[in-house]
Amino acid sequence: MSGAGLMMTPAASSSRALKADLLLLTTACIWGLAFVAQRVGMEHVGPFLFNGVRFALGAVALLPLAVAVKTRAAPGLSHAGSRALPWWGMLAAGTALTLGASLQQIGLQDTTAGKAGFITGLYVILVPFFGAFVGRRTPVGTWAGAAMAVAGMYFLCITEDFTISPGDLLELIGAVFWAGHVLIAAWFAPRMNPLRLAVGQYAVCSVTSLIIALCMENVEWSGIRAAAVPIAYGGLLSVGLAYTLQLVAQRDAPPSHAAIILSLEAVFAALAGWLLLSETLALRGLAGCALMMGGMLLSELWPWLRAWPGRRMARQA
Repeated sequence: MSGAGLMMTPAASSSRALKADLLLLTTACIWGLAFVAQRVGMEHVGPFLFNGVRFALGAVALLPLAVAVKTRAAPGLSHAGSRALPWWGMLAAGTALTLGASLQQIGLQDTTAGKAGFITGLYVILVPFFGAFVGRRTPVGTWAGAAMAVAGMYFLCITEDFTISPGDLLELIGAVFWAGHVLIAAWFAPRMNPLRLAVGQYAVCSVTSLIIALCMENVEWSGIRAAAVPIAYGGLLSVGLAYTLQLVAQRDAPPSHAAIILSLEAVFAALAGWLLLSETLALRGLAGCALMMGGMLLSELWPWLRAWPGRRMARQA
């Protein structure tokens, strides 16, 4: 077959991009609904037991796919270093994941699913800020997006007497660790099998959470059985399926599309909380959500927005 025959037609490329966008939308919806599952599950089990079981399910769900993908050596490392790197990656990413997921789960006991979704989404802005500490340039759009997000955070979480609920504060601290987790995973993923990194970090999070649960919580089989549906959703769908869909979709989805669609996770969390848990927000809170969403999108899409006038002029030429 000739090279011309192998080239993808514009229609085929557009079709693949559309399918990728739909997969990303499904991913965002699954993740948004997971906040509801996490809240409902804690009616029967503690936060650490919930996380311990759901991340164990997620690891088991992804394990066959991780085993099927061939391992590639990390560039620039000796054979011994290449063998040791995955273990360090799993431990580092798993520790950050444990901290972020634990704070999120504990915080959900004292806040709504919708608020938790929006506050957790602040990691999108925190990632480039943390990158600045290791010499990466922080774009103007990130600063502007951060200002909008902080204003939104004020309207959403700070009361008229300048207090913040413990749950909202834990979600905010958790967002810091989610950002750290993104940076750790971004460093290790190109240097090792990303699927095995995912399974390993889920296993670390599961084991750590279960140990804490055995020490601090009332662990009973009846509670796990009563929370089986939320735990299964959080483990098999939110962790296992959604992560796989994201990997598949981002092969064909433009980065700008991925940023917009995955940011809708917070919107789906708020909608699910309203529909399934009867959670509501006052006008002040809704304004805060809108500002936070705008700030997150501005931070993510700033490079594309800066390049857009030039692309438009090039098309016109």
